[in-house]
Amino acid sequence: MNNARSVLFLLLLLSIGCNSFEKSESSKFEKSHILKLHNQSKNVELEKSQRLILADSVYNLVKTTPLDSLTLATLYNKSNIHYALKQIDSSSFYDKLLLEQSNLIQNEYYAGKASQAIAYNFDAIVQFDSAYFYYNQSKNYFQSIGDSSQVGRRLLSMGQIQKNQNDFFGSKETLTEALQFLKPEKDINYIASCYSALASNHRKLLNYDEAINYYKKAIQLSKSSKNILAYKNNLATTYIDNKEYEIATSLLNTVRNDILLQKNSSLYARVLDNLAYAQWLSNTNQSENLFIKALDIRILNNDRRGQISSYTHLGEFYAKKNKKKAFVYFDSVLQLSKDLKIPKAEKDVLVHLMELDGKNTNLKNRYIFLQDSLYAEELKVKTQFAKYKYDDKQKQEAILRLEKENAEQALKASKERNQKIMYLSGAILLAILLAFAFIIFGQRTQQLKQKNKSEKLAAIYETEAELSRRLHDDHGGRINQTMLLVENDANKSVVLDNLEKLYKQSRDFSREINEVDTGPYFWENLLAMIKLRTPTDVKLFIRGAKEINWNIIPSTTKTTLFKIIQELMINLKKHSGASIVAITFQNANSVLQINYEDDGNGATPEELRLKNGLLNTEKRILAIGGSIIFESEKGKGFKAAIQFPI
Repeated sequence: MNNARSVLFLLLLLSIGCNSFEKSESSKFEKSHILKLHNQSKNVELEKSQRLILADSVYNLVKTTPLDSLTLATLYNKSNIHYALKQIDSSSFYDKLLLEQSNLIQNEYYAGKASQAIAYNFDAIVQFDSAYFYYNQSKNYFQSIGDSSQVGRRLLSMGQIQKNQNDFFGSKETLTEALQFLKPEKDINYIASCYSALASNHRKLLNYDEAINYYKKAIQLSKSSKNILAYKNNLATTYIDNKEYEIATSLLNTVRNDILLQKNSSLYARVLDNLAYAQWLSNTNQSENLFIKALDIRILNNDRRGQISSYTHLGEFYAKKNKKKAFVYFDSVLQLSKDLKIPKAEKDVLVHLMELDGKNTNLKNRYIFLQDSLYAEELKVKTQFAKYKYDDKQKQEAILRLEKENAEQALKASKERNQKIMYLSGAILLAILLAFAFIIFGQRTQQLKQKNKSEKLAAIYETEAELSRRLHDDHGGRINQTMLLVENDANKSVVLDNLEKLYKQSRDFSREINEVDTGPYFWENLLAMIKLRTPTDVKLFIRGAKEINWNIIPSTTKTTLFKIIQELMINLKKHSGASIVAITFQNANSVLQINYEDDGNGATPEELRLKNGLLNTEKRILAIGGSIIFESEKGKGFKAAIQFPI
């Protein structure tokens, strides 16, 4: 009946094990399939619509699995594909979902990516306060995982928003901070963008020399040919502002003749417009042809912001020649700035209109209103940006304070613990030494209970005699010395040093005599002991141990073997002077054979008889029905052949 129950129980365990294995294999296959589809959906050579179908399939699969980084990678990929297909609402939905899911499993990388994408969308629809908030949030996520490049790139985006919102001083501070995080080896174009933005800030603040210097740095560093053309155009406009028209004209002519510029009609129109403006101001060309050509390109490209610049320059061009025509061009700027909701452009053109029609009070009133409202808005924006930075700084400082407090508390607790250990160490060490006597006797008595009691008892007595000698010689002398130091009020540090040495001796002695773990990890413990006892300058070779079935060897035999090899390794370390040691294990006809060999100093037969530790090994092996043979000559190394039945 009992046998039948055992068989049924085993069958049940096997069934459960098989089911678990099948589920595990199925899960691995499913994960592999999802990863394959995910990688296919990222293949840019496929049509975007095909990639979206694949990404949707992956998303439907990962929704049935636990939330992990693959789920986050899928959401990030889906958002990117939707954005590429100009499906902005869908892209924004998955960006927000990605941020939410990333926070659930505390994945700072994807939380940073999601915040960046959300910020970019707000930036595109001119909601600069929200964009700034999420760029800052993205920066903090990447800062928490030590991604310096991503931190620098977010700070660059924040600085550009501040620049576009006329917070020029705040922008300079943020961009300067960005440069501290950006890495030249992989962020060189971002560094160039930083210099370009700094140049723009200085230009707006009328620091033309600084602006020119930063534009030149951007041109020198950038690896993007397109960006270099844009930087050169901006450098030329700075020369125009600084009334260096000839330099500006020369630079713009060089840019105009660049073949790459012909492929970028928007930038080409900017260069033509600025070239016409510089030539007109320098009186080298009084024709409107280049102005009109630039305007036509901008109208064709529906570049309405660019049209504002063209109409403004044409209005200035005709202001003294044909006021009626100038008024028409300036009025076009007025209408465009209202349509595009760019109050600064409207305010700037009102200056030109008032010069043409100085008696028009409506123009003056509108100008005053815009000036006041723009000032209030700029002040609000600057305050808001400053508050974001202040709150962020306070948060970071609070985190640092908490970390510092935790470190100080840990240090204080450690000092108190060490102090208690120092005061109690003497008493503990003495207690340990007294306990050793009882432990040693109990362990040796239990381990050596075998059929041949006379041989076991002889081995026990010899071992105890050796242990007593070492306990008396090694520990007794130092304890006596410590007692004399205490009685003579010796220096506290000297007493503590002696106690520390006593503790180390006790620890080493404990390791040597401690009960051997003869369980399933016996070989690992034996190997660890051998390696520990092998000097660092000695090469150790072990062969055949993995072929031995250690589980079938009795515990008593394992203990004896452990002690014998331990004694051999102690002899190696103390007396041998060897550079190479080899230990070979072999199971031959149910007899375990161990051969030990080193190339050390060796020993004469008389010297071997004087080594109590080696003599004890003979008694131990005899107690379990085995044998050990020593072979050694002075200066020719040392060998030991051990064998016992298993």
